[in-house]
Amino acid sequence: MFEQEIFQLSSHVRTGGAQWFSEGVATFGLVATILGTLRWRPEAVAYMVGLYITAAYWFTASTSFANPAVTIARSLTDTFSGIYPAHAPGFILAQLVGAIVATLTIGWLVSRQPSK
Repeated sequence: MFEQEIFQLSSHVRTGGAQWFSEGVATFGLVATILGTLRWRPEAVAYMVGLYITAAYWFTASTSFANPAVTIARSLTDTFSGIYPAHAPGFILAQLVGAIVATLTIGWLVSRQPSK
């Protein structure tokens, strides 16, 4: 469709503490958005995820991969949105940390709130 090779590996360099921290923040925000919306407006989860990812793409240095499956997929595309495959593990680790911290934080916040 875009005249790209079907099988590619990305050569786009994305590594370092700032990128990893940014990816952790992006993933924290995504998981917090999902969990918070599930708690208070479950019918709006799809809309909130779309809005969050659109915003996170622009406000994070990493462009918000925020998902290990997306990170792996983007390592297989040699475009501006790709990630060099050797740099993907750092992103995936940051995503896991961000997701765990978000889950613990939202769990703590929700436990302190009265039920609907």
